[in-house]
Amino acid sequence: MLKHSAITFAMIYLSICSPGAFGQEQKPEIHPLPPTVAENAKLQEEYAAKAFFEGPIWDPVGQKLYFTSFVDKDTKILRLDERGQASIWLDQTKGINGTYLSNEGRMLGAQAYGQHVMNYGFGDSGPSDTIIVAQNPQWNQPNDVCQTPNGNIYFTDPDFKNRKTSAVYVKTIDGAVKKIITEMPVPNGVIAANDGKTLYVGDSHEKLWRSYSIKKDGTVGTGEIFFNPDTQRKDSPDGMSIDANGNLYLSGRGGVWVASPSGKSLGLIPIPEFCSNVTFGGADGKTLYFTCANKVYSLQMNVKGAQFR
Repeated sequence: MLKHSAITFAMIYLSICSPGAFGQEQKPEIHPLPPTVAENAKLQEEYAAKAFFEGPIWDPVGQKLYFTSFVDKDTKILRLDERGQASIWLDQTKGINGTYLSNEGRMLGAQAYGQHVMNYGFGDSGPSDTIIVAQNPQWNQPNDVCQTPNGNIYFTDPDFKNRKTSAVYVKTIDGAVKKIITEMPVPNGVIAANDGKTLYVGDSHEKLWRSYSIKKDGTVGTGEIFFNPDTQRKDSPDGMSIDANGNLYLSGRGGVWVASPSGKSLGLIPIPEFCSNVTFGGADGKTLYFTCANKVYSLQMNVKGAQFR
């Protein structure tokens, strides 16, 4: 069993100091904790290994956390069986990265190396069944995925290397796959507002988040900057989550920022390692899980995730 520990936020604040000129450290940035964090909550290590963790998703039926594990291009989906112990739920995933709990309670997954968007049923020893949502060998590497209440599925396809062919796509409920965003250099994380009227996309090159109004046909209007936090940290925006009140949880730029639906900063949850993604889970829907470089953490909240409304 791997050793676990709780980390106080007073310790973590030191991790967002920025080096100044000639190697001198500037004053540490102090950002308030979001009011959605439970009183006296501590960041709890749930799992650790030499891997890059991504794509956290909570199965509300099985009451388990799933997340992806990258070791070079060997990618697996792990299930957290108990604190410090995880089992391989799906091997050789061809790069499943971002995941999302579908409207039907299944796992949607963006498959980077196989150029697919996948749909898995939760089974005890692996997927109970597998559905291909969309595929195109010309895509770069599908990275993240989400679904709106009406059933449309959105996913990002970043061109990390050249920043020339990046795009965001939608598969509408009539089966059509449409390219809807092409102006973002490197679209990464994606999620929709709870009412399905706004799409939020993080850009790993611009280091900020944009919002787009969603039209009736599933396409989007002109994007605008939604959130660009007041910090010197330039960690790339990555995955994101949303709570029952519509607040966004945005990984990158020093940890996980919480922004109101209007784009106002509610504070920062600082994380010791680079945080790739975040999701709500737990029996009551008030546990926030963080996937990071070599670590998976949890934190108690006083608000439920959107899927627990």
